[in-house]
Amino acid sequence: MEQDLATLAATVAELKAKAAATGTTFSETFYFLTIPLMVLIHVGFLAYEMGASRSKNALASGIKNILAFAMIVPFFYFAGWWIYWAFPTGFDLSAGPAGISGFDYANAVAAPWSALMGPNLDDRSNGVFWGAFVMFAATTASILSGALIERIRLTGFVVLATVLGGFIWILAAAWGWHADGWLVTKFGYHDFGAAGVVHLIAGAFTLGVVINLGPRIGKFNADGTANAIPGHSMPMTLVGLMLIIAGFWGFLMGCVIVPGEAWSWSTSSFNTIYGTPMTLSGMTFNTLMGMAGGIIGAWMITRDPFWMMSGALGGIISCAAGLDLWYPPMAFAIGFFGAATMPFVSSFVEKMKIDDAVGAVAVHMYLGFWGVIVVGIAAQGYPALSGASTVDTSFVGQLVGALVMIALGFIPGYGLSLFLKAIGQLRVPAEAEILGLDKTKVPAEAYPEALHPTVTPAE
Repeated sequence: MEQDLATLAATVAELKAKAAATGTTFSETFYFLTIPLMVLIHVGFLAYEMGASRSKNALASGIKNILAFAMIVPFFYFAGWWIYWAFPTGFDLSAGPAGISGFDYANAVAAPWSALMGPNLDDRSNGVFWGAFVMFAATTASILSGALIERIRLTGFVVLATVLGGFIWILAAAWGWHADGWLVTKFGYHDFGAAGVVHLIAGAFTLGVVINLGPRIGKFNADGTANAIPGHSMPMTLVGLMLIIAGFWGFLMGCVIVPGEAWSWSTSSFNTIYGTPMTLSGMTFNTLMGMAGGIIGAWMITRDPFWMMSGALGGIISCAAGLDLWYPPMAFAIGFFGAATMPFVSSFVEKMKIDDAVGAVAVHMYLGFWGVIVVGIAAQGYPALSGASTVDTSFVGQLVGALVMIALGFIPGYGLSLFLKAIGQLRVPAEAEILGLDKTKVPAEAYPEALHPTVTPAE
């Protein structure tokens, strides 16, 4: 009998070990797969921006996107990941209520010299988590990139993109997208799919930059009216936008905490980054409904293919903060309203003589703001964190969070671009802009057979 019990115990222990190994492998693979999916976002931005550029600037637009992506990776390794774990409670580097933040914790898990920041057979998650967050960082830089095409200096853009993706964005994430974040613990800020901590902050940073960068030559007439400057390939732009949508699934997967690991919130259920329950099923319903609402809303208002596909992205952004909460028809309505109003915001920005080449301020800043605020309107009272005695989500809390994101994005974007402008590193010379950045900055030709002649607006 004793021998049978011992054998049974050994068998149970073996089964538990196998189950744990299987669960760990699943969680590791889950986050690992978010990375190539999110790379599709950058494939999409690459095609989107090259298509939206005139043929004389196509390669220059692509090169700055790729180089910014590459620059953010090492900066995020040496600083960005540490910032996320060090500053959730503010600038005092103290530990938060969940005990997963502060100076000591950041040094243990995210300092470049930490054992977790390299090959380590005892750690199967830190690297893939870091990789997913690198992709979030690069996405913020890509949001900035499109608005500045055809007149930004490469060096100035790389500086701006690296500061936004490697430092500013991740500080916002620490405050509003972390269980110890002070916006979450004190104000109940809820932003499951990063409408505020990615899109709003990147859009606000972009607005600060385009104000100092100025419009493309020929964009505005002497009387203030605007000329259209069409890109050389609308099909490429549309394909790029669709690839961004495909990559968004990896983006949203990275917002999910899988169950069953030592660092998980639950042993049996998926959770948000705040520890509140959610399901992949609910996220799928709402993502597709929000996307569909965005396409239909933008198409009904504009009948423009560009805005239709931007509406798909805008519909998801509109729903992103509450993707874990919405009833699917509500997600459709939220996406529809956001995308239907988005073109009017873009027109207003243009009337202010601000040249945002791809409507990034309208798509990301405006709809990021809408996505955050609508949670305060329609989902207030939802617990902001798992556990007892936590702050509930509220309109005031969402408004405070949105305003913090705007300030944290706009002020550094405006200030840094103003400094680059003062030292002559923000904008290319007028002669280079007129001739085309590909001819003056790139040792290659996008279309050597001249199949896509550049269109220049009347001045």
